[in-house]
Amino acid sequence: MSLLTAKVVLVSGGTQGVGAGIVRAAAREGAKVAFTGRRPEAGDQLVAELGVDVATFVQADLADPEQALSSVREVVARLGRVDCLVNSAGLTTRGTLLDTTPALFDAQVAVNLRAPFFTMQAAVADMVSRGAPGTIVNIISMAAHGGQPYLAPYAAAKAGLVGLTRNAAFAHRWDKIRINGLNIGWTQTEGEDDIQRRFHGADDDWLVEASQKLPMGKLGQVDEIADFVVFLLSGRSGVVTGSVIDWDQVVIGPYE
Repeated sequence: MSLLTAKVVLVSGGTQGVGAGIVRAAAREGAKVAFTGRRPEAGDQLVAELGVDVATFVQADLADPEQALSSVREVVARLGRVDCLVNSAGLTTRGTLLDTTPALFDAQVAVNLRAPFFTMQAAVADMVSRGAPGTIVNIISMAAHGGQPYLAPYAAAKAGLVGLTRNAAFAHRWDKIRINGLNIGWTQTEGEDDIQRRFHGADDDWLVEASQKLPMGKLGQVDEIADFVVFLLSGRSGVVTGSVIDWDQVVIGPYE
């Protein structure tokens, strides 16, 4: 039996990158998958790839808390429930302590912290109302440990999501709702390619050069993260809750 057979899985930010990889992996493991995003053309394309009997797209801008809440409620209305939630929508716009504007700070918090808060609120409310167990995985970041100077507001928001993950897991452990997080490291996505070129002056060889400097000889891969997320969503991960796992080849603490 597949790991998510007959489960309804909702993935925020599921139209590209890590989110889209999780959508595909959950579908492969037998789930009915709903996913959100801002771009309907990308959403429709992924639904066409997976099939309308498997995938459902809900257009939403999760920076708006009302849309974050309503996106979950719409999935419940369409598919009857939410068994599993993955918060993978993210914003990585650069900013240091000295040059971050209030608008940039608020945008980072809106997408990277407030949106997961309210999607979890709505999903947990559905689970509790049905007296049903559930699982949630928050895609966080290694930057939650502090991050680079040019990721100041991003690091602040992601660190907040670490605390929220543990708080919610503790609050709803007796409801049998398991909530965990992944601090993912540097990952190879189309979005990362764009960021390297726009913000860091990268050329066409940046990925090869970056990979050669990493212990495993490559950046993190979307399919690897997606498989790990599916495992955490499934019963195969047992009783684990409140864990925030460093999914990376960087080891925090030791140094040369």
